[in-house]
Amino acid sequence: MKIGITGGIGSGKSFVCKVLQKYGYEVFDCDSAAKRLMRDSITLRQQLADLIGADAYTTDGRLNKAVVAKFLLSSPANANAIDAIVHPAVFQAFEESGLQFMESAILFESGAYKLVDKVIIVTAPKEVRIERVMARDHINRQQVEQWMNKQLPQEELIGKADFVIVNDGATEIDKQVIKILEQCNKQF
Repeated sequence: MKIGITGGIGSGKSFVCKVLQKYGYEVFDCDSAAKRLMRDSITLRQQLADLIGADAYTTDGRLNKAVVAKFLLSSPANANAIDAIVHPAVFQAFEESGLQFMESAILFESGAYKLVDKVIIVTAPKEVRIERVMARDHINRQQVEQWMNKQLPQEELIGKADFVIVNDGATEIDKQVIKILEQCNKQF
């Protein structure tokens, strides 16, 4: 069984993945995979350079984040064009990994949900999420809220999920993870 893990910024997806790793489950991180592929895949590098321009990569071969970000943010069509290159490569890497769990902040938006059998949503109260991101990324409340407004609302994600993990700082995560693992093992 393949299981996707998602949730809004600051919900604690990565923390839940660390709990899964503690129990012996490796988790495919879509964000890390995308960064690795944009750095290492010759095909992906060429496609991005063809789309964005030769300055998408620096002379020493590193991704020129400023150029890519400017292109990406300049229009929804540009963002979609980058996604059309990067997402299929990440999906293929997940399929080839043979891993059971996939962490993706944009599981539904990217279409990655089609690769999994079940979905776990990690939730937390809005104020908790804002405080976590402000502390982690050293940004202000307004910046965090801008990020949150770009993502699917937590309530919508809950409606699409098979399992919900509450990561409010008070509810024990391990018990919730174990319960989900037991339910999944019974189903398959």
